[in-house]
Amino acid sequence: MIDFSPTREQSEIQALARRFAREVLRPAEIALDKLVDPDEVFKSATFKDVVAQAFELGFGKMGIREEFGGMGLDPLTTALVWEELAVGGIGITATLLAAPVAPLFISLLAPDRKDMIERFVRPYCEDNRGLNITAWGSSEGNIGSDGSNYHDSAVHHGTRAIKDGSDWLIDGEKSSFVSNGGIADLFLVFACVDPAKGIPGSGVFLVPLDERVERGKALDKLGMRALNQAAVAFDKARIGADYMLMPPSDNYPMIHNAIKTVGNIGVGYLAVGLMRAAYEEALAYAKERVQFGKPIVQHQATGFRLFECFQAIEAARALLWKASWTLASSPLGDLKLSAAARVFATNLAMKHTVEMVQVLGGYGISKEYGLEKYMRDAKLLQIMDATNEVMSIKAMALL
Repeated sequence: MIDFSPTREQSEIQALARRFAREVLRPAEIALDKLVDPDEVFKSATFKDVVAQAFELGFGKMGIREEFGGMGLDPLTTALVWEELAVGGIGITATLLAAPVAPLFISLLAPDRKDMIERFVRPYCEDNRGLNITAWGSSEGNIGSDGSNYHDSAVHHGTRAIKDGSDWLIDGEKSSFVSNGGIADLFLVFACVDPAKGIPGSGVFLVPLDERVERGKALDKLGMRALNQAAVAFDKARIGADYMLMPPSDNYPMIHNAIKTVGNIGVGYLAVGLMRAAYEEALAYAKERVQFGKPIVQHQATGFRLFECFQAIEAARALLWKASWTLASSPLGDLKLSAAARVFATNLAMKHTVEMVQVLGGYGISKEYGLEKYMRDAKLLQIMDATNEVMSIKAMALL
């Protein structure tokens, strides 16, 4: 029998995330969204303080195994947390989703690499101030959707990994869409080792921040302005041979798709949390705003909008829970299911944040309320970590 009842532990961490999201994260996101210069967002005491508080509460290490210093939470438990945090704001929540990418990759795919565990995973998990944020560098100026083009040998990453004695030299540039790219101090880099093999000719490397690694300016975006996205350039950055976590392999598509599976689920929960935030604000307004002699929530035109948004939240969450359950049952999860959940949730988020703006009428487009921000944020969810169209094509091929 299917049971939707959370355990006591799940309820407690969900409540903790809800309080943090509404009392700390939301006011910070609103303030940061208003800063004109995107670089000032990430230099600000507000951003740094909220991230530090999130790390202190453990939200940056939920999926890392307990034996390595993480919280060891399963995908269904972390799902409850990500949704609650996203209600507060999806920019900082996305920052936290991406922050552990390097230590998480190590702990999942190289758990026997004790040197890497001690050098990178444990220090990350012991960080209570958000000083060890990491980032994943795959996309490039000419390698966006083509990052999933595993079959055309003429397509490969422009960032190269060049053997130099026992070391590797990482040379090239990742695109402006690297989440946390401008604030990370450790990068998980996909770099071409054998161009003749195309995209699968890439290896996966750990590249610490040093004088040969340059973090670019923060991307000036329509929404999600509290998520740092920036280019990262590598000028023959030297790393040891042991910093290669995965050589070119026929398993490259499987590993890349596994990362996409996890990413899809994360983006989906951002969408559900965002819809909830928009719905809650519109519903509260509709109960107070009186026109034609009664609260507008009692007018069918408004009621239908609110009810459809409620349906969307419940349906999208249920599909994401199934994707999370599948991921909990198998390390690789189910790419087509996670893609379905992500595309479904993000398309609904775009639709219904617009509809919730309409509930508020003229006030909906005013920065006095949060709806216009939610609408701007929602658009990015249909594009980030691969577009919905690309994820749909990948899922179609697996049907």
